[in-house]
Amino acid sequence: MNVLITASSRGIGFNVARELLKRGHSIVISSSNIDNLKKAYEKLRDFGNVEYFKADLLVKEDLKRLVKNAWEALGSIDALIWNAPNVRCEPCMVHEARYMDWAEASLLHLASPGYLTTLLVQAWLEKKMKGVIIYLSSASVLEPMPPLLLADSARAGLIQLAKGISRSYGGRGIRAYTVLLGSFDTPGARENLAKLAEERGIDPEEFWRREVVERTPLKRTGRWEELGALIDFLLSENAEYMLGSTIVFDGAMTRAVNL
Repeated sequence: MNVLITASSRGIGFNVARELLKRGHSIVISSSNIDNLKKAYEKLRDFGNVEYFKADLLVKEDLKRLVKNAWEALGSIDALIWNAPNVRCEPCMVHEARYMDWAEASLLHLASPGYLTTLLVQAWLEKKMKGVIIYLSSASVLEPMPPLLLADSARAGLIQLAKGISRSYGGRGIRAYTVLLGSFDTPGARENLAKLAEERGIDPEEFWRREVVERTPLKRTGRWEELGALIDFLLSENAEYMLGSTIVFDGAMTRAVNL
């Protein structure tokens, strides 16, 4: 399957790309940072067919160009895996947020994935193709974490979007899912926790252990092969009847019951 993955030069997006390449998919990775993107490409190209394109997810023309370039590079796009970086002010509390912080959160976590969805659904309908969209979100939309409230308020809408896309277009082979992720050991997660630890005068490693590792009964973060296997399944026809589903993938970290 030909898969476009956004924000994939490092962290979750990069590791998902690697896992899907190992499983035989062709991948386009993207990032707004060309240096990180080139480094990621060098690490990934031995695993399979991978292309890369620079794209700022906050810029409409970059989104259109990304779809065009990815389609031309792979011959088609069969699936989108939406991943997004942090809002730049985060971790930040609501009383610290400026208007542009809210605007960035809304663009990054709802408007941009929504617009990419529109572009791809239009193409799939025109070409009478099937398609899969997987929105990578956070389990904190079920149990809010105050320093990430800007992002979580915006990306909560992805659950509605996935269900609506599946109900509207599922009969024509277009399906969508939302995956609510728990903790993974990524540079972004480490950076966020380090900022909070510094503000509170706590050792970063101790803070990581308490706020991440100890929050799940497994006493560990998620493993990339686990996430890769889940996404590979959602891309397959075996997941067709699950269209529109919200999958909580958090090691029982959150206390919320997802009905």
